[in-house]
Amino acid sequence: MAYSDFSLSGALKSFGLSSDEGSDLFSTAPELAPSDWLRRTLEQTVPLGLAIHTEKARSELIVVPILVELRTHAKDRISLFSGVSFDVDPAQGLNGVCDFILCRGPEQLFIQSPVLAVVEAKNDNIKGGFAQCIAEMVAARTFNEREGTGITTVHGVVTTGSIWKFLRLAGATVWIDGPEYYLDRTGKILGVLDSVLR
Repeated sequence: MAYSDFSLSGALKSFGLSSDEGSDLFSTAPELAPSDWLRRTLEQTVPLGLAIHTEKARSELIVVPILVELRTHAKDRISLFSGVSFDVDPAQGLNGVCDFILCRGPEQLFIQSPVLAVVEAKNDNIKGGFAQCIAEMVAARTFNEREGTGITTVHGVVTTGSIWKFLRLAGATVWIDGPEYYLDRTGKILGVLDSVLR
């Protein structure tokens, strides 16, 4: 079993979690104005990514520029990993390749202090990505506990590139943010990402 093999009910049951779907977790997160570089880049890449309409195209043409913008804004106080194996506890199904992991700290040679898992929704199905995201967040929290990082709250996001949905794991509860954020709110998406990485 791996991250992508979980169902939503299976992930919650396996890890002894409950879910809360009614919260507006990031209503107070300030927007982060996109740079001219990101605005120009997305003007070119979003139409192409949407026209090609594959997970790979959306990842490369929409998701990556937003995550690179975030890292640039953070002045490299975060690290970004793409398509890496994150095998934390294979016996519990906490293993496999993660689409993206963001960590506190500049270290790019290995994963250290993971705080955010980004899952690309398969077939434009945001809800279908929740289980994988939850499993990756549990893995990140388990990793943090083992490493003694002191980071106990972990976040996740499921995205199609054009739609972004945020999650938070704290204690035995997974909060699934009520709003979905669309690319016309790129500043809010960046602001939420920035707020969880602080």
